[in-house]
Amino acid sequence: MKLLACSLLLLLGCLAACGGSRSGATSGQRANSPGTAAATVGEKEAKELFQSLCSTCHGTTGHGDGPGAAAINPKPRSFSDAAWQRSVTDEQIQKAIVYGGAAVGKSAFMPAQPQLKGKNDVLAALTRIVRGFRAR
Repeated sequence: MKLLACSLLLLLGCLAACGGSRSGATSGQRANSPGTAAATVGEKEAKELFQSLCSTCHGTTGHGDGPGAAAINPKPRSFSDAAWQRSVTDEQIQKAIVYGGAAVGKSAFMPAQPQLKGKNDVLAALTRIVRGFRAR
């Protein structure tokens, strides 16, 4: 029980970390697209969220090897798994992000991000980040 409590404290500490990450498109690639400002804001927010929240467990390279991964079981999803990438829809990825792992039959260690509900540009950008880790 003490180990579980320590693991949870470690996980919560890791979730407090923050920074920036990569995504599939740059704002320069969208310079002439309608909605560029919203897309750019969504991309920027998604990068920041991935680095500060997702990479804690999924790692900066999406392999499920972030600093918080050592403290949890089951281990976080590796986004590079081609079979998983084929098996999941963008909508399922977004549901896991907004409602958490338990809502999609996965680990309850995957926390919900209800503040992203209705932020379609950010969710789409986060999905592109996840899809960007796909093994080729």
